[in-house]
Amino acid sequence: MAEFTGERVIAGQVDPDLWNEHMARYQFASRLCRHKRVADLACGTGYGAAHMACQAQSVIALDISTEAIAHAVAGYTRANLSFLQASCSRPPLPDGAFGLVTAFEVIEHLKDWPTLLTEARRLLQPGGQFLVSTPNKSYYAESRSVAGPNPYHEHEFTYEEFRQALGDVFPHVSLFAQNHAGSVTFQPMAGSAAAEVRMEASAPDAEHAHFFLAVCALAPQTGAPTFVYLPRTTNVLREREQHIGMLDQELAQKNAWLEQSQAEHNALVHQHREQTAELEARNRWADQLNQQLAEAAERVQKLQQELAVEQKAALENVAAYEAKILELEQDNHAKTEWANSIEGRLSGELAAKGEELKKCIQLLDEAEKTVEERTLWAQSLDRQRQELEQRLALVQASRWHRMGRRFGLGPEVGNS
Repeated sequence: MAEFTGERVIAGQVDPDLWNEHMARYQFASRLCRHKRVADLACGTGYGAAHMACQAQSVIALDISTEAIAHAVAGYTRANLSFLQASCSRPPLPDGAFGLVTAFEVIEHLKDWPTLLTEARRLLQPGGQFLVSTPNKSYYAESRSVAGPNPYHEHEFTYEEFRQALGDVFPHVSLFAQNHAGSVTFQPMAGSAAAEVRMEASAPDAEHAHFFLAVCALAPQTGAPTFVYLPRTTNVLREREQHIGMLDQELAQKNAWLEQSQAEHNALVHQHREQTAELEARNRWADQLNQQLAEAAERVQKLQQELAVEQKAALENVAAYEAKILELEQDNHAKTEWANSIEGRLSGELAAKGEELKKCIQLLDEAEKTVEERTLWAQSLDRQRQELEQRLALVQASRWHRMGRRFGLGPEVGNS
């Protein structure tokens, strides 16, 4: 189901004033469509085409929106009514086939709006009429001062611009001002089909008209009476009172929002004051820091100057140290050469002493060998001596020896 977005009117989904505003144009057109073939360009959801079909021979209605055409086909069914999805700037309809062509509230939506006018002329029979309407740019801009420009509109017209644009295409143009006008009605309680309308004589003000509606033709037109459409509705004063009641409710709600906003504003003001005081304290602290920073910067500058002096002295010391190191290296080189010379001489002497020591060791080895041999010879002689002493002791201890001594026999054996 199609939904009202603010641009395409849908029966039952808009307030009565908006509905009557759109429906009045088709009521105006219904007087001109009797027994004619009608083309309704940019028909929207089809309510107007269906209304004209009650008087017309046939009505073909087209719109570029798939959703709108689907809604129209589902909602309005008549034998002489058909719907077609197509652009009103290039309608796929035959030349000169229609006695009435309507295009209400669409020309302001088109970038290439002149094409709509030339296409409408193409579709008209020689004695046919083209009905076209559009908002008055001057009034519309004022009425949307709060909401801002309509984002769906490509080009809006003033009265003179609209009259000139239509006159460039159609030789005969009758322009009407469409306005919401207050009225006082007297209706018999028993009901009556007849109506007598009396209007105060006055010329419409093009500058302040709500909408412009034009009847364009290729042939001269006779008569342009004022048309008054009084829709079936309840008491206008009561509707206004209800509307005022709704506005009062909205005003009360907005007052409540305003009080809440005021309370929030007061809280924000208090918070702002606290933050301002805190900011001032921080600014004072920042000023102190800036002063300390300036003093520190001055101290840093002095330290940098002192550092430069010390660096210069350090560089001089380094140069002196490097010269001393060079001198020491040269002295060390000379001493190294002397040490190498001494090492060479001592190495030679050490080698000679080594050879001499080697010979001494060899002689010692030979002497040690001789000592060992003599030791072994001495040990052998000692063993022989011991053996002889043992033998002598045996002899002296023997009985025969004692007997020989006693008798003076045998050799004299004495201790030696």
